[in-house]
Amino acid sequence: MRFVIVTGMSGAGKSTTLNTLEDMGYFCVDNLPIQLIMRFAEIAYGDDNDIDNVAIGVDIRSGVYLEQLSECLKQLKSSRYDYEILFLDSNDDVLIKRYKETRRNHPLARNGRIEDGIKAERSRIAFLRKEADYIIDTTSLLTRELKVELDKIFIKDAEYHNFIISVVSFGFKYGIPRDADLVFDVRFLPNPYYDLSLRPLTGNDEAVQNFVMQFDEAREFMNKLADLLEFLIPNYIKEGKNGLVIAVGCTGGKHRSVTLANGIYEELQSLPYTVRRYHRDLEKDAVRKG
Repeated sequence: MRFVIVTGMSGAGKSTTLNTLEDMGYFCVDNLPIQLIMRFAEIAYGDDNDIDNVAIGVDIRSGVYLEQLSECLKQLKSSRYDYEILFLDSNDDVLIKRYKETRRNHPLARNGRIEDGIKAERSRIAFLRKEADYIIDTTSLLTRELKVELDKIFIKDAEYHNFIISVVSFGFKYGIPRDADLVFDVRFLPNPYYDLSLRPLTGNDEAVQNFVMQFDEAREFMNKLADLLEFLIPNYIKEGKNGLVIAVGCTGGKHRSVTLANGIYEELQSLPYTVRRYHRDLEKDAVRKG
């Protein structure tokens, strides 16, 4: 049986996670009082029930009792009740945006600023993040992508690494992605835009890919970048970073950046991490012209 404690930052996706786990056949309980977790574990691990897997949601709503969770976890371990902690996180800007969109109050900021509530929450649940077996950063995750990550962990039981790499293509004329950790400018490469037969295509099309990658500079860039990432990623992980956003930009974000971002994504598939790609500005020219 799997006994999962779902926790993390308010607004990071705990409700969606519990709903998804429930759809996967987990018996789910949200906001279970800390004082009842040990009793719940005793029942779940008892011989007289037919529950296969359970998940409980625990977060800042537990109030002052949250501090008792550390002792509760120790009791679970001493009683040999195996458990896993899944921590949902997101950056502050996205959390603030989500609260404003839903017009809900942060549990710790009912009479103040959302930013202050988030800061206080991070401090109070930091111990849970350190204890977590899995950390999923939902900053740039769509709901369906979150479900894919959960499926990997709790259904396929695949080896999961908390480090998530996002490869993003973009156009400089639309601005650099705000969450980028590494930004690479590939405007030094010849532009397919000036070939009228290639202009309506994108870096997802073979003809554009062949055009861009025919140049020695493009292939050398890929080789040097692969060496750089091979060096950087382990060091980022060593310093406690749980995600990396690699942004690749050209003028419009349609040809060169898409081609190189696809190449980087494929190159990273051999690494034992979750790798995602986004073509942020791929369709913007078409939308504006339309």
